[in-house]
Amino acid sequence: MTLLAIDCNDCEYSIFAPNDNQYHVVDHFTKQATQEKRNMMVEAARIARGNIRPIEECHVEDFDALVFPGGNGAAKNLFTYALDGKKCKVREDVAQLIRDFHAQRKPIGALCIAPVMIAKVLGDVTITVGNDEGTIENVLGFGSKHINTQQTEVISDKQNMVFTSPCYMLPARISDIAACAQNLIDAILENMQ
Repeated sequence: MTLLAIDCNDCEYSIFAPNDNQYHVVDHFTKQATQEKRNMMVEAARIARGNIRPIEECHVEDFDALVFPGGNGAAKNLFTYALDGKKCKVREDVAQLIRDFHAQRKPIGALCIAPVMIAKVLGDVTITVGNDEGTIENVLGFGSKHINTQQTEVISDKQNMVFTSPCYMLPARISDIAACAQNLIDAILENMQ
């Protein structure tokens, strides 16, 4: 949905992923972890239809904005929130990208659980994860501010150029996810002009 929203705005995108094994592989039919090992970049290439590069090739000077779609995979592999909660760690290559875009005042977008990662790295930012009390408490513990939202709303922290929307952090239909992504990309583009 994020890629669709970018494309519908006649913008271009590049997709990056770590070239490491996932924390674990889940069989989404049985909802159980398997013993299988999968590479994050190979798995992401399924969505990207092969058009993907290693995360170390993402450089702030080459892009106008940075967007993290979120989801359970992000919360286990880009940072460890799904595993460690408030004691989570962010992959250093991901954290450095966030710091680089922030230092250049280039927009950073985050959907679903990904705003927690932005809060962990940057500290004093304003985000949303909808209205999940436990997650909000952790975000506040990182030194960030939180604004409760309804589905499809975007919180725009214009001072920090951070844009967030809750997606599946609230009950959602796929049309809601599409609207979250579209609204987030619209907010980013409005603030780039």
